[in-house]
Amino acid sequence: MPLTPVLSAHWDEADSYTLDGYRRHGGYDALALAFAKQPDDVIQLVKDSGLRGRGGAGFPTGMKWGFVPQGDGKPHYLVVNADESEPGACKDVPLMLANPHSLVEGVVIASYAIRANHAFIYIRGEVPHAIRRVASAVREAYAAGLLGQNILGSGFDLEVTVHAGAGAYICGEETALLDSLEGFRGQPRLKPPFPAVAGLYASPTVVNNVETIASVPSIVTNGADWYTSYGSEKSPGVKLFAVSGHVERPGIFEAPMGTTMRELLEWAGGMRKGHRLKFWVPGGSSVPLLTEEHLDVPYTYEDIAAAGSMLGTGTPMVFDETTSVTRAVTRWLEFYKHESCGKCTPCREGTYWLVDLLRRLESGVGSDDDITRINEVSAQIAGRSFCALGDAAATPFPGAMKYFADEIALGTHTAASDLYDPVAATVLAGVNA
Repeated sequence: MPLTPVLSAHWDEADSYTLDGYRRHGGYDALALAFAKQPDDVIQLVKDSGLRGRGGAGFPTGMKWGFVPQGDGKPHYLVVNADESEPGACKDVPLMLANPHSLVEGVVIASYAIRANHAFIYIRGEVPHAIRRVASAVREAYAAGLLGQNILGSGFDLEVTVHAGAGAYICGEETALLDSLEGFRGQPRLKPPFPAVAGLYASPTVVNNVETIASVPSIVTNGADWYTSYGSEKSPGVKLFAVSGHVERPGIFEAPMGTTMRELLEWAGGMRKGHRLKFWVPGGSSVPLLTEEHLDVPYTYEDIAAAGSMLGTGTPMVFDETTSVTRAVTRWLEFYKHESCGKCTPCREGTYWLVDLLRRLESGVGSDDDITRINEVSAQIAGRSFCALGDAAATPFPGAMKYFADEIALGTHTAASDLYDPVAATVLAGVNA
């Protein structure tokens, strides 16, 4: 398939991030078209386009907007989840740097559709350059009458707040993000009620990913049929794919859904010289890894799921034969252990035990019993934690065992388990890092 730049069409222009640069290519034309429609018609247009959430879950965007009750007498809110922090994910930050006005325009259209008069863009605190770039775009939009009172004479009012998070992976979970916005410690809430009914300040709230919202203006401009002409029936449209790892040219490639990893690998210049592919992860570290035999699987939600993984954020990490599978999985679990908010027992305790057991395998002093225990602990976490962070932590090892059981078994030791020295193992783990 060919590259199909939509969001990334003008990233190579020096002023792509400015209002003038955005308007030069039809920026904010979609906003006028949206205001010419009724809010419910905008929601239906997004439903017809089949746009699915680009943050990982892939939930139909128009359906999520339609869940917001109308005529309830409560304020409605739109919250943009820009807390991109999944290991391997790198598409939202470049988008905010190069084309922030597509996000701002999408925010206005989405807010109009769900009848929200206040929107929040929650950006990860460790990327101040992105925070400054989006804040600048919001200021430009206010100055041009594209935000604030009576936007473009439509009678619609919208205030937009750019909020800097404190840098917690758990705040990528939508309800933890809402608690953080309200000034509380970022921890997930029990659902139901869902945010569409009781979200920010106990009012109806829609939480969408950056790429999701930024995709809305092009759909309004070109129509649902244009969008569904790309991809598959269940996974329509185009997407930003961020390829990283052991490739010649890591980068972001915008292509139709259904593109294969083999095509993405070719655009990235192939594996680094003198090396071969060992495994790849389709959408961040929280999804099961795949191997060379899956290079021709179409990059759609349904096809990647049929292959035993998940599309996730659509940001594949590529690893060559120099990579230790055990070491890679251990590093991912160390991340999840560190980022666990500690609210629920399966995740808080389970990630601790997984890291300890994996370090034994990595250090070569593990046992077959340790492998059994890791699988057992993973099974106890999956589906039992308060939010998806636990599920993410329970995913890497079983996925790795599916294809690399023999390699992982090399980390076992035939000696009795009481010979294990936790201090020595910790030192070895640090050296191997």
